[in-house]
Amino acid sequence: MFRRREVTVLPTGRPEGPTGIYIIDPVRSTIGFSVRHAAIADVHGKFTAFEGILKLDGARPIRSEIHLSVQTGSLDTGSPEQDTHGTGPDCLDSATFPLMTFRSTAIRDAGDERYRVAGRLRLKGLELPVHIDVERGRASRDVHGQDRVGFVGTTVVHGSDWELGAGPAPATDGFRIGDEVRLTLGISAVQVRRAESA
Repeated sequence: MFRRREVTVLPTGRPEGPTGIYIIDPVRSTIGFSVRHAAIADVHGKFTAFEGILKLDGARPIRSEIHLSVQTGSLDTGSPEQDTHGTGPDCLDSATFPLMTFRSTAIRDAGDERYRVAGRLRLKGLELPVHIDVERGRASRDVHGQDRVGFVGTTVVHGSDWELGAGPAPATDGFRIGDEVRLTLGISAVQVRRAESA
């Protein structure tokens, strides 16, 4: 006769997420923004030149790190006149400050694959704290055998904190752009190094 033995199954928690070093794929990623113009409608734009590294810890996401660098001169609103104003000395002043950078300082798990990322945004020589709300997308392997992971991030900053928009927006109408800038990040990153074994 066999005696029935009770077995206790311990919860393992949620599965580990992506782990390792990932680089941002600029072809499949976007860094966009919107800002109110003339208190009527939003002007939308994006930056077309950027790079970044994600150091991901799937077992302990709060230990992950994010580093991002954006070329301010790559501003693209679809309007050459607006781009000239946006990259000029009254706004981004890309000739003097060609890079905008972000580095994470802390990450809080908000549940359901959402995270609150605290970090420092450096722009026009000023480095100030910002928070980005991030939602992690699917991790998958592409047709080239590369492991990928996606994220969507949003935050709102005030241009006046970095001395942006000192003058009126393009001279075609003379209206000033709004101070509140909404940034949206759609990130696709490729793994370049797996996590080292313990």
